[in-house]
Amino acid sequence: MISHFIREQKRYTQKQLCEIFQLSEEKIIPIIRKLKEYGVLKTVNRSKFQKDLTELNDEDVEVTSVEYGESDYYYVFTFVGILIVSGCVLKCYPKYILSNSAPKEELQQVLKVIERYNTKEQVIHISINSNEGHSFNLLAVLLYLLNDYYEFGLYSNTEDIIEINGNGEIHWEKTINESFALIHNNRPYYGELKTKKRIDDEYSYFKRLHECIVTKASCELQDADLLDLFEISGADISDAAIYDFGEKEYILYRIENELNTQFNTRKQNLLKTMYAYIAYDGDLRELDCFSIFGTTSFNMVWEDVCSCVLNNQLETKLKDIDLPVRLNEKYNRYDRLIDLIEKPFWSATNCCAPDTLIPDIVTIDNKNNCYQFLIFDAKYYVAALDDNKIPRGQPGIESVTKQYLYQLAFMDFINVHSINSIANCFLLPTEQSEVQDKGDVELQILHNLGLQNILVRFVPAAMFYDYYLSGKKASVVQLLECK
Repeated sequence: MISHFIREQKRYTQKQLCEIFQLSEEKIIPIIRKLKEYGVLKTVNRSKFQKDLTELNDEDVEVTSVEYGESDYYYVFTFVGILIVSGCVLKCYPKYILSNSAPKEELQQVLKVIERYNTKEQVIHISINSNEGHSFNLLAVLLYLLNDYYEFGLYSNTEDIIEINGNGEIHWEKTINESFALIHNNRPYYGELKTKKRIDDEYSYFKRLHECIVTKASCELQDADLLDLFEISGADISDAAIYDFGEKEYILYRIENELNTQFNTRKQNLLKTMYAYIAYDGDLRELDCFSIFGTTSFNMVWEDVCSCVLNNQLETKLKDIDLPVRLNEKYNRYDRLIDLIEKPFWSATNCCAPDTLIPDIVTIDNKNNCYQFLIFDAKYYVAALDDNKIPRGQPGIESVTKQYLYQLAFMDFINVHSINSIANCFLLPTEQSEVQDKGDVELQILHNLGLQNILVRFVPAAMFYDYYLSGKKASVVQLLECK
């Protein structure tokens, strides 16, 4: 299979896509259409302005048909993860990785982060939505089968048997009803005790079928050069072929019957996945195969990473927050920090609208009784902030004004509770290994109200991912006081 690294949001020409897929311009057209159909590829006008951009605004996207020999447009992948289309594996890495065009180790870590993020949504994405319906997501199924195997082992059915004088628990009902008792001093004594024992059915149809499917899944991922990328070991545990277990309809019939007898959640999920795998009866090399593992919203992943790593307290009740003075009685101790943000009042209805400002991350840090109120905004941007040059790729004016307003929304709470200082900060991912101080952003009309300017920090994404995957918290001091 063809395998190629793709950078998110990079501008590609139709000719470059032909080189990646090793296809003619005529044959690349259906593939481009399919990628656009599933929302992982966008089209923008080909211009000098667009060429070096690392962001994609909705107003830049062109809704156009794909034509043979098209040279008026750039094609932009809006996806991070693994795409498999028409027998080609596309390894799409985040846009902030600029120095390495084949970042295998970086993508390995990113895939782990996406997997953890996705566990909050659902266990397995068997189908993918497109403009024209659903498509079977074979890659997700293969990954699920191998990960399930290494976590829980092979599918097994157990059987309860009765032994005579075995080591298991005594089955008193059978012992009393079926064994001869000797009575001594009005007490019964049994020479034979019926004992219970639970054994695994080593020759179970479903255990052997599971072995076969896991082995086949391992081979498919190996052929696609994805085992190493997902850091999964191969599993060669069966010499059987699928057809050894009967015709497709028979296998599906057996799985359906087994599902009706199983109430264990893991077994049900595994059986349903095996059913989907058998029913689909395809492989990753097929030209009409489209499989996916990843996201078109990596900005949401970055936000979740920063929120976890920086101990976001936005949803924390006030009574559970460490404050320098006792919680003031004007505040309900069962309210959350997010509840303190004012909602717009509409006099015509005499009611407040439900929507209001929602910051990404708010936390109160205490170091040696020095309390700091921290407002962070995780911005998934690749900003060019060079001395004496107009900034490019930076958060827009709406992001800047909102950060000032977040601060203003909490000012009364901060003052009433004698919190020492405030810090407001943009967090942008970088491939570098250290936090970079990129100064601050100032809007003077708001700064004159006594509000703090917004700090800008380029954050080592790999370091934050390590914290996210291990459950550790980052040092606020390291972020704000970096050199």
